[in-house]
Amino acid sequence: MERARRKARVGIVVSDSRDKTVTVEVRDQKRHPRYGKTVPVRKKYHVHDEANDANVGDTVRIVETRPLSKSKRWRIEEVLGRAR
Repeated sequence: MERARRKARVGIVVSDSRDKTVTVEVRDQKRHPRYGKTVPVRKKYHVHDEANDANVGDTVRIVETRPLSKSKRWRIEEVLGRAR
């Protein structure tokens, strides 16, 4: 039996102050259920970064994984772009 495809998101690292953990903000747009206007949506994820590779401002792709701690359920798949 094949494992289901894992959810993936692209976001920007907003904090890297913890060891092996970064906070990634994912921005999206969603239509308002009643008024139909497009509304910006932001969500922050605590993401596992084994190599401490990502820095604030980097663009990263994160994928869903098994629970690693109370708040971490995502890990960095790759760093797409570095901060200037």
